[in-house]
Amino acid sequence: MSIHTPLLDNINDPADLRLLTPDQLPQLAQELRDFVIEAVSRTGGHLASGLGSIELTIALHYLYNTPEDRLVWDVGHQCYPHKILTGRKDQMPTLRQKDGISGFPKVTESKFDTFGVGHSSTSIGAALGMAIAAEAQGIERQIVAIIGDGGMSAGMAFEALNHAGSLDTDLLVILNDNEMSISPNVGAMSKYLSRIWSGSFYSSMRAGSKKVLSQIPSAWELAKRAEEHIKGMVVPGTLFEEMGFSYFGPVDGHDLGNLMQLLGNLKKLKGPRLLHIVTQKGKGYEPAEQDACRFHGTGPFDIASGRATTSANQQQQSFTQAFSGWVEAKGQQQSRLHVITPAMREGSGLVGFSQKFPQRFHDVGIAEQHAVTLAAGMAMDGLKPLVAIYSTFLQRAYDQLIHDVAIQHLDVLFAVDRAGIVGADGATHTGNFDISYSRCIPGIIIMTPANTTDLHALLNTGYEFPGPALVRYPRDNCEKTEQINCTDSYPIGTSETLRQGQHIALLVFGPFLHIAEQLAEQFDCTLVNMRFVKPLDQECLQQLASDHSHFVTLEDNTVIGGAGSAVSECVHQHQWPVQCHHFGLQDEFPAQGSREQILEQNGISAEQLGQALENIRQSS
Repeated sequence: MSIHTPLLDNINDPADLRLLTPDQLPQLAQELRDFVIEAVSRTGGHLASGLGSIELTIALHYLYNTPEDRLVWDVGHQCYPHKILTGRKDQMPTLRQKDGISGFPKVTESKFDTFGVGHSSTSIGAALGMAIAAEAQGIERQIVAIIGDGGMSAGMAFEALNHAGSLDTDLLVILNDNEMSISPNVGAMSKYLSRIWSGSFYSSMRAGSKKVLSQIPSAWELAKRAEEHIKGMVVPGTLFEEMGFSYFGPVDGHDLGNLMQLLGNLKKLKGPRLLHIVTQKGKGYEPAEQDACRFHGTGPFDIASGRATTSANQQQQSFTQAFSGWVEAKGQQQSRLHVITPAMREGSGLVGFSQKFPQRFHDVGIAEQHAVTLAAGMAMDGLKPLVAIYSTFLQRAYDQLIHDVAIQHLDVLFAVDRAGIVGADGATHTGNFDISYSRCIPGIIIMTPANTTDLHALLNTGYEFPGPALVRYPRDNCEKTEQINCTDSYPIGTSETLRQGQHIALLVFGPFLHIAEQLAEQFDCTLVNMRFVKPLDQECLQQLASDHSHFVTLEDNTVIGGAGSAVSECVHQHQWPVQCHHFGLQDEFPAQGSREQILEQNGISAEQLGQALENIRQSS
């Protein structure tokens, strides 16, 4: 690193951090902020959230005996400062790269990563489980869950809060609120009240009063209501108080001195407590402060300007961009079309649609289950809802997909982005299961576009189909087209034979068609763009089985239960004399790295597939 960080250079463990004096911590915060910016500018990653949590991370590791005390981060976008302070600063150049450190907390990476995360809203439930485990084993241990306001929009966060509030288990939840501005409440009065309410005098007085006044029910109820109403005039914590938490805040999460004092007080309290801090995403780096959304997740960039250092291919676009163009054009044509996303407007390519059709765009927050059931309700009464969602997040709404949509055969279209290998975000964000977990659902159709032309046509097919339809596409590039097809569709369950060869039929499901085209020429294979996983083009397969000895399937999904499995089931059912060979993702959670690196690890490079085809040809 080219920056000067004299304090940070000597910190390889939180124990080193605790050797500093409190008045040195603001300098450390600045050094840590500079280090994070420098590191992420080189590797890319999640920047804005981490910059907003610098002071909180320092205060927690300074005051708590980590890792014996447990810090449970939600999602983990904000964990880079935590990683740097816990012995991994020299590994930051490998962040999110093959064989490098993860972009999220990962228990196999460090003893300071107490719980593996990547999806939102798990921290409170996991931390409560740890608190119950400590209590059951007689272990004196502090447990802290750190969750953002976005994560608090998911139902499971409130399920955990509801459970924790009904117990006397010691648990501190820190709500890191980085969407609202620093409000008037985050000032001298709020600081004063939070210190008073978290202090030992107030806590002992409250406990003593409860003991005395509880003998006089009417008096205790009056005192309790008076306290709540006084708090309600100056702080927004009534909801959490009603759920059984002692609420403190909101306080400025960048005021390190006050934060340290408040956390020090809260350590001494018992039971479920919630501290509400207000922070700024991208704090300390102006481009990220001005555009926190863009710097939530970024590629490498120039620090001085904030501009990306990698240029896009002008002849290509991402599948997401291709979907974005289609959904905007389709929205212009079809007033029934309503689009739903669980807090992924930018990631799913819906900014343009949301601006052009604000009344037909519904961002439900991090609430995938609600997103799918909301779509079911819309479909029940005459709208055509499209749920734009990442493959890895659709997993969270599996029951709703089956129970609320499929059983009732409702007219819902799913645009499933990031299907297959995602790359740098690793196992928590990979999309290699959606064919397997959706193929077994009766009445659903599953489509796998190979290119932009397929994507638009299959989206039209899904729009026209009067039932649940799923179009899956990868985090990869496809060709740009001058025209957006909003009308023409493919007949359901039909494929396209692109080349006629001998002996071996290459059956491609999805984005590997460009690889398969070269291999088909090299090995004189028949090449079929299958397009539909469910229903399969059985007429095509029957014809191929009559004059081919081998079927080779290629897909961006786990082989177990995937498209290749569907082909094998069909071959077995009809007793066709064909040998099946399936290439896809292996029975393991993929490591992080580039998409190309991970596909190669799974045996899906052009060279590896060529060798496999040569072996098949020689065995014929």
